[in-house]
Amino acid sequence: MKSDLERARLMVSSAVFPCLLLSLLITLTTAAPPQRTCTFPAIYNFGDSNSDTGGISAAFEPIRAPYGQGFFHKPAGRDSDGRLTIDFIAERVGVPYLSAYLNSLGSNFRHGANFATGGSTIRRQNETIFQYGISPFSLDMQIAQFDQFKARSAELFTQTKIRSEREKLPRPEEFAKALYTFDIGQNDLSVGFRTMSVDQLKATIPDIVSHLASAVRNIYQQGGRTFWIHNTGPFGCLPVNMFYMGTPAPGYLDKSGCVKVQNEMAMEFNRKLKETVINLRKELTRAAITYVDVYSAKYEMMSNPKRLGFANPLKVCCGYHEKYDHVWCGTKGKVNNTEIYGAPCRNLATAVSWDGVHYTEAANKHVADRTLGGLLTDPPVPITRACYRQ
Repeated sequence: MKSDLERARLMVSSAVFPCLLLSLLITLTTAAPPQRTCTFPAIYNFGDSNSDTGGISAAFEPIRAPYGQGFFHKPAGRDSDGRLTIDFIAERVGVPYLSAYLNSLGSNFRHGANFATGGSTIRRQNETIFQYGISPFSLDMQIAQFDQFKARSAELFTQTKIRSEREKLPRPEEFAKALYTFDIGQNDLSVGFRTMSVDQLKATIPDIVSHLASAVRNIYQQGGRTFWIHNTGPFGCLPVNMFYMGTPAPGYLDKSGCVKVQNEMAMEFNRKLKETVINLRKELTRAAITYVDVYSAKYEMMSNPKRLGFANPLKVCCGYHEKYDHVWCGTKGKVNNTEIYGAPCRNLATAVSWDGVHYTEAANKHVADRTLGGLLTDPPVPITRACYRQ
């Protein structure tokens, strides 16, 4: 009897073990493979003051204190108290902060270059920077600079025999593996609001975004494959728009206190941009193109500031702006015969608007936190996986 029980146990064990082994093998072979992350050796950025790390400051008069004081403890070519979203992008993908292409002193282009300049537009504008602050380096000029940079750096890399000089140059083979970022379009709307009717500006938007698409195609044809494209922010929420507004008519402002028609135009721009990105994905079959919704990340600071730890988002941190008296950040002016200095606010961590046009580092960090993980991107992938076509 005992031997019969032992034989039965052995028969059951011998039958169950192969089944368990087979089940384990099936589980191992059908489980999702570990998610790979991208290795970006460099970033090449194109844009305006939202991502300019020193271009316009090198080309024209330098940006002065108190700009940069919050993080860099000195002016750093950025229109903010500290880091911009592009700086947080660099941190996330593990490359140094980008040197501006136009900055001839102390630059290192080993891990990319920044072609953005404050005041840049997508389309060329028929006005100078001394009139309304519009940069001469529109997107097509930035792309031309990139073309020259790519060709010239490859030539220098093969020619130079000095190791320390080579270490400041990009590797020619790494352009194909780089991350290409775009943050531009806000100033095209700014020019339009000044010079066109609402209907006229709306009619130009398809042409504006087509110029951006041409820039992407140019880089793709040269081997670029990964694109991270920001839409434009809520233009109507920039405090500068309210400086000379007076008493607004009913319905002129939205529930967050932003200029409604300007935000509607920004959203129309973003709709057309997203359509263009979708079409580019079909056309550029080897590209991974991510559309990044910075509009939503910025607008939620306007609609829910307290929940996010911010103070009044329409209150300007740096400068003196009371009623119709305005002294800009870092400048001096007279108010009621008294000299006033446009100083920064004390609590930078809770401020959203730095100077009435640009955002604080705290706000830029919020935008980065909301977008770099894939929460507000299409497709919904973190930037560390943006090189894989979805």
